[in-house]
Amino acid sequence: MNNRIPRDSDNDYTADMAKARRDYLFEKTGTSTEHIGQYSFDPQCTAGNIENFIGVAQVPIGLAGPLFVNGEHAQGEFFVPMATSEGTLVASYNRGMRLLRAAGGAKVTVVDDAMQRAPVFIFNDAREARDFGVWIEENVEAIKSVAESTTKSGKLRNIEQYAAGRMRYLRFNFTTGDAAGQNMVGKATYVACEWIKKQYAGIDRYMLSGAMDTDKKHSQLNTLNTRGKRVIAEAVLPSELIQEIMGVSAMTLYKARAITQVGNFMAGSVNTGAHSANGITATFIATGQDVANVAESSAAVTYADIDDQGNYYLSITIPSLIVATYGGGTALPTQQECLKLLGCAGEGKVRKLAEIIGATVLAGELSLMSAVLAGDWVSSHDSLGRNR
Repeated sequence: MNNRIPRDSDNDYTADMAKARRDYLFEKTGTSTEHIGQYSFDPQCTAGNIENFIGVAQVPIGLAGPLFVNGEHAQGEFFVPMATSEGTLVASYNRGMRLLRAAGGAKVTVVDDAMQRAPVFIFNDAREARDFGVWIEENVEAIKSVAESTTKSGKLRNIEQYAAGRMRYLRFNFTTGDAAGQNMVGKATYVACEWIKKQYAGIDRYMLSGAMDTDKKHSQLNTLNTRGKRVIAEAVLPSELIQEIMGVSAMTLYKARAITQVGNFMAGSVNTGAHSANGITATFIATGQDVANVAESSAAVTYADIDDQGNYYLSITIPSLIVATYGGGTALPTQQECLKLLGCAGEGKVRKLAEIIGATVLAGELSLMSAVLAGDWVSSHDSLGRNR
């Protein structure tokens, strides 16, 4: 019995090979893959994105908007494609976007940009590790030159250092242009580490990642120091407008935030908001981002205030928004269409995309909290989210 998935060593990205694997699946499991096997692009374009290609996962895409963004890169109205199977989600974000638009839009700023690889060097004892750290500080420019020789768009910004036992953890911080950059910085850091190993005597061994880059998982270090784009979305909303569109007052929202901050603290959450992961995941799937990065990107810090006129100020800080408009899954046909809808396809557009996602997340925060307080949360799921 053949237990090996069919492959073609010469050209594995063809419709025939995809069908061969689906036929193999039917033979093994008796399950039809009729819908998986329907797609509109040449399988060749998936090379570098997938192995053992058999078809597509067809996630429904809904449209929310228009979203009004006052960014430094995203300015004006945008229709946001959101890929999800959760009923009410698009409707909720749409409602939040309506409120933001009526209030003059969301002001969004990218305040920091960094992608990391964090190798660890091991020595005989802590003193040797400390001395190595001094050498690193003295040779940063040479290390920078070696690291950047591997990439056109990656730039080594700085190297953080952390000491523990006989180990020295180095956190290389790069800017990566329009790419998310994890693979880019991994290669650049590897070449730099190999150079360091040749230049510095006494290194027992090193690992390319000592886990302080926290790939595909969030950390307090990222909340403080940024991974990907650090995005802040904010808006000032008149109380009467909130009441008209959301059915609650600004003061009610403000007091609710104080209560939920305590709940989030007691739970040990990395997010003091309501559900940033929903909007981020839906836009990530639609635009070809690495969806596993939602583990980091969904962390958020919310802040609310009320001024003397009763206007409600709300901001959400996303410290680790990992997005790209070039490379990876962004080049796939469906994802390219979604990026083009936003005017974010290709080079020079990554901060624009980050600002649009930041504003989208803010809209979702406003809508969900209002729904919870107005009693619409359960009823909306009953009316829009019951696909049984």
